[in-house]
Amino acid sequence: MNMNQLDQLKQFTTVVADTGDFESMKTYKPQDATTNPSLILQAAAKPEYRHLVEQAVSEVKATGIAGPALTEAILDRILILFGLEILKIVPGRVSTEVDARLSFDTAATIAKAHQLIAAYEKEGHSRERILIKIASTWEGIKAAEALAKEGIHCNLTLLFSFAQAVACAEAGVRLISPFVGRILDWHKKETGKDFQGDEDPGVISVRSIYNYYKKFGYKTQVMGASFRNKGEILALAGCDLLTISPALLGELQASDEPITPRLTAEEAAASDHEKISLNESDFRFMLNEDPMATEKTAHGIRAFSADIVKLEKLIEGMI
Repeated sequence: MNMNQLDQLKQFTTVVADTGDFESMKTYKPQDATTNPSLILQAAAKPEYRHLVEQAVSEVKATGIAGPALTEAILDRILILFGLEILKIVPGRVSTEVDARLSFDTAATIAKAHQLIAAYEKEGHSRERILIKIASTWEGIKAAEALAKEGIHCNLTLLFSFAQAVACAEAGVRLISPFVGRILDWHKKETGKDFQGDEDPGVISVRSIYNYYKKFGYKTQVMGASFRNKGEILALAGCDLLTISPALLGELQASDEPITPRLTAEEAAASDHEKISLNESDFRFMLNEDPMATEKTAHGIRAFSADIVKLEKLIEGMI
């Protein structure tokens, strides 16, 4: 009996579920799971997850917190309750995201990360199983650097450029999530052309970052994210991790065509990368020179922030 593509992929890449839906995780058995405000909002709106939102409201209201702090505390508790359920299903780690509205505030990001880690540890979960998800702004990367020194591991998200990847590696960040599909979206819109497989700009970006990290011995893990089609996933087989939506996990599971690793240490060693170092002004200029990354990072922060506001309105309607 031939092994399906999902099981084949799991042999050389850690598969992560990109969803807030528990049933999908049970079906596809990923190692880790990632969430974001948009995914939590989608899940919270479903009847089968309403009880977690109600539980968060009930628990926090009982503490006597009032005013705007009540909504913020309930929002944090919803994130934790979803994370706790996910940790029952996956054997590895869960990524829990810091409020995107803090993306340009290093101190506030660190403070929020401390709150989230403390909440998980209070529930008996080691910080080794938690990744704090932070946008790949300069301020976010500096927060992750400080948190890493405390043994708090971060997943730097909304990453679209080589500049962001280099800064994360130099900061000792545990994991980055380059957004393959959103890079493709931008290039399709700009050029009016479609791109497949190895020609996909998102695939090219992640392959370059992976090769750079491996060539120079960085420990930061690369987790391709935001896929638009199965071809992108197959073109990045061999990447450290790939976080994949339930629909695409289903496509992989439904096929038994053979797949082989496309990203390898050998290719990385032979790549023509030269090592670079970025201070803050270098980083900001290099990012500014990349219109796709500048636009997509800003858009991602706005979109996640808007979904947090929607979650807050949902909460306020219940209190």
